[in-house]
Amino acid sequence: MQLVVGRIGRAHGIKGEVTVEVRTDEPELRLGPGAVLATDPPAAGPLTVETGRVHSGRLLLRFAGVPDRTAAEALRNTLLIAEVDPEETPEDPEEFYDHQLIDLDVVTTDGTEIGRISEISHLPYQDLLIVRRPDGAEIMVPFVSDIVPEIDLEAQRAVIDPPPGLIDDSAAEIAAPGEAKGDTAKSDTAKDDGDADDADATAPGDGA
Repeated sequence: MQLVVGRIGRAHGIKGEVTVEVRTDEPELRLGPGAVLATDPPAAGPLTVETGRVHSGRLLLRFAGVPDRTAAEALRNTLLIAEVDPEETPEDPEEFYDHQLIDLDVVTTDGTEIGRISEISHLPYQDLLIVRRPDGAEIMVPFVSDIVPEIDLEAQRAVIDPPPGLIDDSAAEIAAPGEAKGDTAKSDTAKDDGDADDADATAPGDGA
């Protein structure tokens, strides 16, 4: 299956490097030198990573066949897509790929049925579970351990302990800093548009 693992931002310098908003907790594996990535739009790829490094908190990649700033700028906002075995799971048992979470039933700690996860939204400060209720309304649930204490993949269920107002108001309430469950949410992620200029990332080493 295909998962979005990054999004290209603006060109950096004159030698074809680009900033990349990382959408995976495994950049060394997904975005390391030699990685071949499909793209959205498809005409921009496939792209092969030549080098990767961190500069001022941003991941910079250079791709084969992208020799200069003009070519790099043409890739701006392109999504980077990796082919992933659907049976693959993150090494950390507390992290999950998006496709593992989609369609999980959501219940509260007292057993009240809330709805079903329809989407994962990856924001710079935390991930959100988008939960669709039976009436079609959506709730945005911060994916942190205090609010989502349990993910049971075998039972296809996510247990939440929502703060006051989160469910009744059907509005996201940004959680206080806590332990995030994942960026895939390990986040290999859903597709969306925008700019990656201010993204922070962990660099894949040139020898990864």
